[in-house]
Amino acid sequence: MINEKVLEKIKPGARVRVWERIKENNKERQSPFEGIVIARKHGKEKGATFTVRAVLHEVGVEKTYPIYSPMISKVDIIYSPKKVHRSKLYYIRNLSKKKIKEKLSI
Repeated sequence: MINEKVLEKIKPGARVRVWERIKENNKERQSPFEGIVIARKHGKEKGATFTVRAVLHEVGVEKTYPIYSPMISKVDIIYSPKKVHRSKLYYIRNLSKKKIKEKLSI
């Protein structure tokens, strides 16, 4: 489960690294996924989720993680903005990397 202090910092515009557990045959390994949080839904209730977007090999990839998932080992906050003017940053899907940096001032 994610720490309460980290949970507060996971908000739209934050740059995070999510370490997820992956099972392959009998082995289990951890894989990082780093990107920008574009949405956070349902607060802190059971079904709460957050969506992370990254561009990998020039292809946009989005992953939606349940907050209380046992498959998440930890979440590292790389950057958390003080103020973002929107609660959902879906417009980032249509922007280039340069424009994203300007908008979020990373």
